[in-house]
Amino acid sequence: MRGSDATSGSLFSYVDLEDRVPAKHPLRVIGSIVNEVLASLDAAFETLYEGTGRQSIAPERLLRASLLQAFYSVRSERQLMEQIDYNLLFRWFVGLGIDDAVWDHSTFSKNRDRLLDADVAAKFLEAVLRHRQVKRFLSDDHFSVDGTLVEAWASLKSFRAKDGSDEPPAPGRNGERDFHGEKRANDSHESKTDPDAKLFRKGNSQPAKLYFMGHAMIENRHGLVVQADATQATGKAERQAALAMIDRHDPGSERPLTLGADKGYDIPDFVADLRQKCVTPHVAQKVKGSAIDGRTTRHAGYQVSQRKRKLVEEAFGWGKTIAGMAKVKVRGLPRVRFSFTLAMAAYNLIRMPRLLAAA
Repeated sequence: MRGSDATSGSLFSYVDLEDRVPAKHPLRVIGSIVNEVLASLDAAFETLYEGTGRQSIAPERLLRASLLQAFYSVRSERQLMEQIDYNLLFRWFVGLGIDDAVWDHSTFSKNRDRLLDADVAAKFLEAVLRHRQVKRFLSDDHFSVDGTLVEAWASLKSFRAKDGSDEPPAPGRNGERDFHGEKRANDSHESKTDPDAKLFRKGNSQPAKLYFMGHAMIENRHGLVVQADATQATGKAERQAALAMIDRHDPGSERPLTLGADKGYDIPDFVADLRQKCVTPHVAQKVKGSAIDGRTTRHAGYQVSQRKRKLVEEAFGWGKTIAGMAKVKVRGLPRVRFSFTLAMAAYNLIRMPRLLAAA
């Protein structure tokens, strides 16, 4: 007998979101970890809010929604709010009931900015790494570090002289501007829409664009990110961030560690700083003038580190192709740092269902 195609509304809804999510869905594993991690950050969240006034969006829901944006390549907060409104899986993960109203996208963005001052993304990443199901996969002694360029949400037309001596683009949404023969540098120019973005080029044959720089330090066992940061794009930013991440991850420790890195880190000052911190520099050697000698390269562990250090590219690749970090949709270094760090935490979480299944 043919089924009916007639549609009739329901006066009451008896939908249980918990029953709608498959038992083996990867978000169930991720959700259980995230909920326990957020519970451990309750004291940190409490300090961000006053005891009186209107209730704002719960920080736990802000972070869960931001993770969904990274997991499912949602390109904007407006689209994220739209999908949470009609997607039962998204509602279940965030913690909204079937009848709960979804926030306005501008309200969501404004409330999320509250988390910037407390460096919540970095605390969330650290809490994820402390979780019992994640910690078991981490290496304690062997790490790798690298940096990647993150294109800023600013046009080259906004990169103008600080003293106002150059002409602005022509009026209109896409006004023209002739830069031919004009020398521009970060010392004399800055973006009017995002002053934190810096003009940078990947190489001599590459065009200069407005960039930030993302940094990640991974452990060498499974390639999970243990430290993440974002800085302005400069020639020394990668090495400075690497030293800062080592200090944050293992402050004041005299336990010998190894740190793998590419040739861009083969600088005498950087290598000397690592040795002073009791860190063996497993840095790829330059063809000429290398600061790495036989004291390091003669050991078999050096070759292992050179293979393992490439795992950091998987985190960067996922962050750029899936989590939207190829070109950020936010302005200002604090927002870029928050987004990049949270994307690296999301990369760790998205790896967990498979790692746990294989364990």
